Amino acid sequence: MCANFKPLTFAQVQQFGLPEIPFDYVEEVYPGYELPLLFKSNIGFEWRKVHFGLIPKWAEDKSIATKTYNARSETLLQKASFIEATSKYQFGVIPVFEFYESKYIEQKPQRWGVRRKDGQVIFVAALYEICRIAGEVVRSATMLTMDAIDHPMMREFHEPGNVKRSVIVIPHERLEEWLSWKSPNIQSFVQGFSVEQFECSHVPKIKVEKESPQLNFFDF
Repeated sequence: MCANFKPLTFAQVQQFGLPEIPFDYVEEVYPGYELPLLFKSNIGFEWRKVHFGLIPKWAEDKSIATKTYNARSETLLQKASFIEATSKYQFGVIPVFEFYESKYIEQKPQRWGVRRKDGQVIFVAALYEICRIAGEVVRSATMLTMDAIDHPMMREFHEPGNVKRSVIVIPHERLEEWLSWKSPNIQSFVQGFSVEQFECSHVPKIKVEKESPQLNFFDF
């Protein structure tokens, strides 16, 4: 399951013609960190800074985010954490430059990065929520996932066994359709990404300080 990624870069924002992101964010995101979420409002595409890990309205604190950063698309209407946001069609995307998965080599996990070959942004399907905890307005989101047992690239990741998962990637040409979707049935978007457009490689983990804001002026 995807628990770590690099958000999109300033160059990718410009390349895709997205609105300028009005806040800073870290260079690498982990559960509980804040990240840029893209959604569509009445005035068009908008950004919100959200916690990575969906925090439902009934949560007493933010700690649940460490368990809700991924959501199975098959059970969104069965899980208490996600049912309300799904029923209200609170769909967005988490735009990333690269996301990381574990590949087991000789029974030991290695961190591998998945990115587009053309260097363009990857739009990961997301579900978001807004709640209030101890008087604070809290915005949060989770990445939606799908079965990947038959996907040529993603089936190589995660622990050995017959359970393989992948984030759901929204094709560029379907971005506006996804952000305007008004049904809890998202099956038409549950498709594995084309491996011809993507590549992966071993990316050893480096220590990242949570407090270091980045990327609004960061460029590759």
